[in-house]
Amino acid sequence: MPSTIQAALLGVIQGLTEFLPVSSTAHLRLSERLLGYQDPDGVFTVMIQLGSILAIMWLYRAKIVDAVSGLTTRPDSRNFALAIIVATIPALVAGALFSKFVKSVLYESARVFAAAFIIGGIVMLIVERVRPAPVVVDAERTPLLLAFVIGLCQMLALVPGVSRSGATIVGGMAVGLDRPAAAEFSFFVAMPTMTAAFAHDLLEVRHHLSPDRAVDIGVGLVMAFIASLLVVRPFLAFVRRAGFAPFAWYRIVLGVAIFAAIAAEWM
Repeated sequence: MPSTIQAALLGVIQGLTEFLPVSSTAHLRLSERLLGYQDPDGVFTVMIQLGSILAIMWLYRAKIVDAVSGLTTRPDSRNFALAIIVATIPALVAGALFSKFVKSVLYESARVFAAAFIIGGIVMLIVERVRPAPVVVDAERTPLLLAFVIGLCQMLALVPGVSRSGATIVGGMAVGLDRPAAAEFSFFVAMPTMTAAFAHDLLEVRHHLSPDRAVDIGVGLVMAFIASLLVVRPFLAFVRRAGFAPFAWYRIVLGVAIFAAIAAEWM
């Protein structure tokens, strides 16, 4: 299979899974293995994340402009901006301390992916069943204390397979955000978190960028952008109707399937 087709498929996988609670990192790593796609130093994986970042910023451009323009005049805008900052800081600190260990050790273990899928799915089912009655129905009115707790949950996403969006959404629901508000807050927290992670990773791989990878990266980035644009709104509508249990069961089944593949020495 030509590498550009592989890059397009991987871009779609990145875009579809980045904002769903299923772990885009684990899906990308596993898909690269299945497709036999060669990504020396993870350059391709790093660069196509920019497509998802740009997509979520484009989708929420009106709210971003409104929040930024109201920083000097509206307390609600200032509180929301502060909540995003508070929720972002724990992940940045954890990333600075542990990212090298995570990438050099955990990223290479399919067993870690599988265990994280299963445990995350079980936690998601538990939170869906026993979560408190929602006290926050608007993501922009998330209190600072709850934002900080959600930020602590986001730290768990360093483990591949946990899912950044899954950790923040489930954390949000556990502390009193309703499903759509938890998902939207997760999207807003994703913007600075993913941008910082992208900048850090780009700095690490900058010496490995080369013209011969440009086509694959461009194709993957564009496909990630398009796929992310297409998935976010339907995802929110689906969550309002069905909740997160279908994603939880998907994670559990996939984790069991990976363990079975390892036992059969297929992986």
